[in-house]
Amino acid sequence: MSGRILALAGGVGGAKLALGLSFVLPPEALTVAVNTADDFEHLGFSISPDLDTVMYTLAGIANPETGWGRQGESWTVMDALGALGGETWFRLGDKDLATHIERTRRLRAGESLSSVMRDLAARLGVKPALVPMSDDPVRTMVATGQGELAFQDWFVRLQCKPAVTSVRFAGADTARPHPALLDTGGLRGIVVCPSNPFVSVAPILAVPGVRAALVATRAPRIAVTPIVGGQAIKGPAAKMLAELGHDVSALGVARHYKEWVDGFVLDAQDAVLAPAITALGMRVKVADTMMRNDADKRRLAAEVLEFVDELAVSGRHS
Repeated sequence: MSGRILALAGGVGGAKLALGLSFVLPPEALTVAVNTADDFEHLGFSISPDLDTVMYTLAGIANPETGWGRQGESWTVMDALGALGGETWFRLGDKDLATHIERTRRLRAGESLSSVMRDLAARLGVKPALVPMSDDPVRTMVATGQGELAFQDWFVRLQCKPAVTSVRFAGADTARPHPALLDTGGLRGIVVCPSNPFVSVAPILAVPGVRAALVATRAPRIAVTPIVGGQAIKGPAAKMLAELGHDVSALGVARHYKEWVDGFVLDAQDAVLAPAITALGMRVKVADTMMRNDADKRRLAAEVLEFVDELAVSGRHS
């Protein structure tokens, strides 16, 4: 079918499926809208972890071992900084630093984040549209027993150890969404990549107008589970599900999305959960959602698009 796919993504899992979609769609048929609530100022630089992870992945230069950062990276600056007693808890490779230096320079000169990222992505050979959820700053703040923490302090510096009691998105109420998130006319479908529902997808939906636009569209909306066999493929999603009072399962994620998502892609390991998810009012597709290599990414992306088109033909809730 024709039309554009709007993918919502954050971090490594989202980047993997975005790459798969880029394999099976023409560039003009894919827009990847990325969480920017993880962004922060560090060592004087404007850091955009999720945007960079998706950009490097789509460019084919991501570190295959970690999923984030650049392949063939060196750490000369971090090593020298550590020797001087500087902060090294958030490690920035030498090649990666070039991205942060150039982005920071251009943002301080008054250019928008959208414009900067569009140019950087193009220079790295990224073909699909890669857009931040907003050009305005939104910051994820995590409430814990140790007080409220900025997301990267909790996620990287403290390695997700403090228990989470709630999450808020500072600045979201006044942020303006990227136009691509509101331009839902003519969409083939919306794909929620297997990203953390609380700190990758929720911030995108928190930007005023985005959730309403996605709810109002007639295009099918599907989500791919980030939880397989009760475990997060990457990151703290399973831990956050438990601490925020949800079932640590794909069913827990489906319940979180049930108000606005039409279809749910469930891993074959969790096929027994399909009836319970169907009972929430969602259509279910069972697939192998593990993306171990590029062939897996391509296969899963093709199955996701097939599901989108099935829902479009049969009616989203039938």
